[in-house]
Amino acid sequence: MTRVILALLAFLAFAPPALAAPPEPATLSEGQVLRGRFVQERHLKGFQKPLKSEGHFTLVPGRGLLWRTDKPFAMTTVMSPSGIVQEVRGAETMRLPASKLPFLSKLYAMLGGALGGDLRSLEGLFAVKRESDPAGWRMVLVPLKADDPAMPIRRITLTGARLVEAVEIVKPDGDSDVLRFLDQELTAGPPAEDEARLLGTADRS
Repeated sequence: MTRVILALLAFLAFAPPALAAPPEPATLSEGQVLRGRFVQERHLKGFQKPLKSEGHFTLVPGRGLLWRTDKPFAMTTVMSPSGIVQEVRGAETMRLPASKLPFLSKLYAMLGGALGGDLRSLEGLFAVKRESDPAGWRMVLVPLKADDPAMPIRRITLTGARLVEAVEIVKPDGDSDVLRFLDQELTAGPPAEDEARLLGTADRS
């Protein structure tokens, strides 16, 4: 951090509560990498308990999102503007180009935009309602075109402080996914060698 940012943080830390501004989500830019863990609960009709999965993720702005599930079984999903690729134990099991399934590019824009704080990409797809207080912020996103078959989502709710901490995705049929993001770390520099390799797989049509 620069001296100016440190001075501002010091001021806010000792300022009276009325002067403390609500936190703003960090906006990632190219040259940065966001890493962390996730816990996902999928709530489906007919199931008394949610289906739970855990793993870790890497977001590289402008390149893509790596979603590596560790539990209940290991699987890597690579998501980029070009599409989605899945690998199990290093072997490719699925490839879906965005050109054949337009929703994939929107899905990447949603997840990447949410984690990376890119509100402009989200506002292009959703009507955004925002609430904030000194402890954090909350955003509710409703699709601009609710009847668009390429947007099978009814509502997205994001909560967080400096970074997004939780996302709830509700689908038209009532099923939902709740994701919590933990141990997030934002660093400067290129992705690691294995991350760059995986991101490159999604670019191959």
